[in-house]
Amino acid sequence: MVRVWPGSPDRLGSRWDGRGTNFALFSRHATRVDLCLFDAPGDAAAAHRVRLRERTGWVWHAYLPDVRPGTLYGYRVAGHWAPEEGHRFNPKKLLQDPYARALCGELVWNDALDGETPTDSAAYVPRGVVVDDSFPWDGDAAPRTPWSQTVVYECHVKGMSKLHREVPADLRGTYLGLASEPIIDHLKSLGVTAVELLPVHHHVSERALVDRGMRNYWGYNTLGFFAPDSRYATGDRGQQVLEFKTMVKTLHRAGIEVILDVVYNHTAEGNQLGPTLHLRGIDNSTYYHLDPGDPSRYLDSTGCGNTVDVQGSRGFQMLMDSLRYWVGEMHVDGFRFDLATALARRGRHIDQLNRFFETMKQDPLLSRAKLIVEPWDASADGYRLGQFPDGFVEWNDRFRDSVRRFWRGDTGQVGEFASRLSGSADLFGAGDRGPCASLNYITAHDGFTLADLVSYQHKHNEANGENGADGSDANWSANWGAEGPTESESVCRLRDQIAGSMIATLAFAQGVPMLSHGDEFGRSQGGNNNAYCLDDPTTWIDWQLDARGRAILDLTRRVLTLRAEQPVLRRRHFFDGARPEFGSRRDVVWLRRGGGEMTEKDWRDGGVRALGMLVSGEASTELDENGRAMVGDTLLVAFNPRDQAVRFVLPAMSAAGHWEHALCTGGRAVRRMRASSLRLMPHSLSLLIWRSVR
Repeated sequence: MVRVWPGSPDRLGSRWDGRGTNFALFSRHATRVDLCLFDAPGDAAAAHRVRLRERTGWVWHAYLPDVRPGTLYGYRVAGHWAPEEGHRFNPKKLLQDPYARALCGELVWNDALDGETPTDSAAYVPRGVVVDDSFPWDGDAAPRTPWSQTVVYECHVKGMSKLHREVPADLRGTYLGLASEPIIDHLKSLGVTAVELLPVHHHVSERALVDRGMRNYWGYNTLGFFAPDSRYATGDRGQQVLEFKTMVKTLHRAGIEVILDVVYNHTAEGNQLGPTLHLRGIDNSTYYHLDPGDPSRYLDSTGCGNTVDVQGSRGFQMLMDSLRYWVGEMHVDGFRFDLATALARRGRHIDQLNRFFETMKQDPLLSRAKLIVEPWDASADGYRLGQFPDGFVEWNDRFRDSVRRFWRGDTGQVGEFASRLSGSADLFGAGDRGPCASLNYITAHDGFTLADLVSYQHKHNEANGENGADGSDANWSANWGAEGPTESESVCRLRDQIAGSMIATLAFAQGVPMLSHGDEFGRSQGGNNNAYCLDDPTTWIDWQLDARGRAILDLTRRVLTLRAEQPVLRRRHFFDGARPEFGSRRDVVWLRRGGGEMTEKDWRDGGVRALGMLVSGEASTELDENGRAMVGDTLLVAFNPRDQAVRFVLPAMSAAGHWEHALCTGGRAVRRMRASSLRLMPHSLSLLIWRSVR
């Protein structure tokens, strides 16, 4: 027998208080809720089954003084089976607690998961785990790096350390492996201030993938919004929570923030033909957007079968509770919201983006976190770049495409390129936003790696088992002479030079730069631009670098060091005259290769490709530790995406001094420039610093 006390509805989920455990589950339309306690993950029968007889505000609850951390549990929820009304209750299905702090066991695909069948599903689904939340944080302090000084590194927990020989073998591919000394040393050497982790919420692999012998490697198929995935830990009965916290604490000690890529827009239950795992069987009509014309079907703005109803009070509460938990209990520093526009939907229509997101900014806990959005979803009206509220940083795909096309040598790109380079004021200039509203990236998990971007004209996704139909065709890539690997030294040199010019562009652009893991030394996925299902060396980082990899790594470190040293490269406010059509002040001047300032005719001339950006040292808006303005150096960044070298005339300066050639991606930089012009090599970028005579 298990003792059962009334308990409390105040906090959903399971909560160990040091003496016993409180359980609470919301269901507005259920007629009965049973709590099932298990001895082992695969047990078909519960060791104890407890009827929750207390209900307060549609929260079913009980306190079990005999239940300890490590206990496995799930729910059976009874109610009407009426899909035409939006209800899909079936007590034969064991359901995961959506508020579980940890999950134990793998999902085993079986027809018993179908919510319509009378077959019991308990043998095939994970269980929730009662967790002890205590942890010796010992004064852990968030780094709170200002956005203007932030360098984001997008990475996968497993892929980062799985093949690293200096990481202890038992920790490779885990949270602790990511926080190991070799990985942290590498991140610090780059100047990375924040890691953006691909989803670490507990997820499941889709049945179609499992049937092909694959798994969802990226993790965008969430089952537990509160549970760190046990696959990245050494144990799964709460050990994953302890090890995740240890990772965060260790990274914080190194001055590195932890940002989670979170998928709140849909769940792993898919469409009406998908499995019944948690929300569908707990209260389907409350948690999902249903088709008002046919409530047996789901509205799908995510491309994944369903969309969570964040506008509803309980869906909204669940997501806010999850966010607060990860910040308050797990000490993470921020979030990147996948398909963020879906979170602003009310039915088929997009509500004001401010509603959900403004609430986060008003929350005393979340308002201090770094908040990043992917400003689109899968619907025709879902693209909303530049339309999110103040305080949110947006993935800027127009920066990505502009940089790719510019360095590919496409004509007619200089105007767009200059706008992206100067912080995208045309996109983010409204309201009180600045350049740091733009998260600049050239590559990410979704798409080509940087090495593949300059090595493949077309995607090569055959390994995914979808006949090459998956993945984007709009890559703006080029192979520069051969498709894929080649022994041609000239092609390899050209590829590395263009990749280096792209990395330097990312470092020298206004906004927040984001590197994709492994791009800093030429990681390749063999031309696969959608490797979401490949959990193998294709996606794991190979840390055994050749000479080419070491050279790109050295360049990456150099350009990010220059960014950190030059406050004019990381402004908090837009340039006066940031857009080409503005020119009221001389914070920034755009130059032709002949030395004159760009004219309206030049901006319209599709044949103009080489470009110079002259930034005044007085344009810095950075403050030192005493709150005083930091006056930076005057910089000239010259770009030549052409196939031929060009002569770039250096601007005449009013003060006495000389130009110092700090960086050249097309060869060795000449430290002190004595000539009045600079020879810009093909496909190269040069950074020059004006050294005035004091």
